[in-house]
Amino acid sequence: VQLQASGGGLVQAGGSLRLSCAASGSISSISSMGWYRQAPGKERELVARITSGGSTNYAHSAKGRFTISRDFAKKSVYLQMDSLKPEDTAVYFCDAVVFTDGGTPVALLGQGTLVTVSS
Repeated sequence: VQLQASGGGLVQAGGSLRLSCAASGSISSISSMGWYRQAPGKERELVARITSGGSTNYAHSAKGRFTISRDFAKKSVYLQMDSLKPEDTAVYFCDAVVFTDGGTPVALLGQGTLVTVSS
């Protein structure tokens, strides 16, 4: 069971990027998926999270600019990032809480994808 994130890159301030993350493996259901980020020299922080029921929560810095969405049938989560700022530069990680086919809950953290916002 693993997560694969994609969509990072270099963008100018004010631009947009869309991150995608897909889970694979023997997953029977997904409880929640989300995005974290870690900037150089800083701790990892939650950016946004979405549950199977569609409830969302965002970091204060992401509210109004970022939108998280999911397609759990495709075992996927997305992060639309608009009005990007240089301070959004970080490695973005997706995570998930899933249940395996055996009913075991598993917390997953994917590999990061680098987002660089130039001023």
